[in-house]
Amino acid sequence: MPTQIITTDDLREFKIELLEEIKDLLKIKSQMTNKKYLKSADLMKILKVSSGTLQTMRINGTLPYTKIGGIIFYDPDEISNVMRENSIHNKL
Repeated sequence: MPTQIITTDDLREFKIELLEEIKDLLKIKSQMTNKKYLKSADLMKILKVSSGTLQTMRINGTLPYTKIGGIIFYDPDEISNVMRENSIHNKL
């Protein structure tokens, strides 16, 4: 395997990308804690999935939800629990 040299510019770029990802995660967390319940559109933005994927996750029981008068609501705490329960920790 050829050796690659990492420069300070590479490290700086990595740091900027990492900070942006952390900011995005914090923004998502604040969106989830500000509202008692999320609608489908909110959850699609947070999880970055399509409406079809969200529907599939509801149908197969992956995501708990409440339906009131045709509007589907998700509890942010329950969504966080699902994310935590499905977390995969690879050992390299």
